[in-house]
Amino acid sequence: MTIESPRFQLNRGLVVFRYKQPYIDWVKGAGEFPIEITLKQANDDGEAFLLPTFESSIDPVDGTEDAIKWVEKRWRMLFEHILRSWIVDESEWPKKRTLKMFREWFDVEYKSMVWDMGHEPLVLEEWEDEDDDFDDEALLH
Repeated sequence: MTIESPRFQLNRGLVVFRYKQPYIDWVKGAGEFPIEITLKQANDDGEAFLLPTFESSIDPVDGTEDAIKWVEKRWRMLFEHILRSWIVDESEWPKKRTLKMFREWFDVEYKSMVWDMGHEPLVLEEWEDEDDDFDDEALLH
């Protein structure tokens, strides 16, 4: 029996968003149909994003700080993406979203080492509006 070991490191870092209770409280009351979910259930499968690697990734503390800065520079787009993944109707979203709220609703975990353990080529699936004509898959080599 051959034991496989990681062979391919991706040139990306990874951030995982962990929901906090204020976000779950909002999800439970937002939208047309109430969602019954616990914090643990929501965090069993959450949002993860690949992001660029940073020169400081060698130092875990500096790499984490750079990743948090990267995320917080894009907090609005990421916040809206996560809101949309739970509640599609934007009129149900909190009206005054702020970086402070973003920090209160999510913890961000950074991982500098991302390994590809699959054997098949990576596939990118682009998400766009339904009305757009596009090729939804492009193979990476």
